[in-house]
Amino acid sequence: MVATPALEVSNLSVRRGLLRVVQGASLVLEPAEVRSVVGLNGAGKTSLLLALAGAIPVESGTVRVNGTDLTNKPSWVCCRNGLVCVPAGRQLFAGLSVMDNLLVGSHVQADRQKKQESLDRVFEYFPVLAEKSRQRADELSGGQQQMLAIGRGMMADPAVLLLDEPSEGLAPLIVTQVFEAVKQLAKSSSIAVLLAEQNAGVLDVCDSAMLMRNGELSAPKPIDSKSESELSEYIFELSN
Repeated sequence: MVATPALEVSNLSVRRGLLRVVQGASLVLEPAEVRSVVGLNGAGKTSLLLALAGAIPVESGTVRVNGTDLTNKPSWVCCRNGLVCVPAGRQLFAGLSVMDNLLVGSHVQADRQKKQESLDRVFEYFPVLAEKSRQRADELSGGQQQMLAIGRGMMADPAVLLLDEPSEGLAPLIVTQVFEAVKQLAKSSSIAVLLAEQNAGVLDVCDSAMLMRNGELSAPKPIDSKSESELSEYIFELSN
């Protein structure tokens, strides 16, 4: 029996105003797979992720999560069915505590035991959030805020996690910590992760990468066997 992919996107097109920003994008992600979508600003990466998550409409094509068709379903339906997006800019509730931000992320989770298990998992990978659970979100550093944004997404118990520019504005050391935590989360919890990024460091933790240029996606290219120098050359190749 062939296993059902965690995420299956077929011939997806997205239009924003008069401009088609995503053109015929297709991809398949398996559970525990981590893949980056690499491209310059304006390439269509954010529009792709928002369309997958139900935040903007799909013009044509299909989006399936664990075999369930979520094409043009509202974002809360996508979230309830395991498709969770952590947007660029974090978009936290600045005046709420770390704990309250995390609990907001668990609103689709009715089972108290599973909610506690999700919280324990977030604190395992981001222990600083446990230490600062009573502090306001706007009192955290930029790196801690990004960890909180990812943790909030994890509280929904996703099958597929979409991350939009998680390294934006972070120091290199913090970027490495965030990327490594994402990889460990994916592998330990069998979560499929799709990252939209420009940072070459993301390739260190990905199984494959796709180039996005002018709204079009390339075929995935495995990167698990590349050396550090080859990874840097590859990201340069994708961006030019």
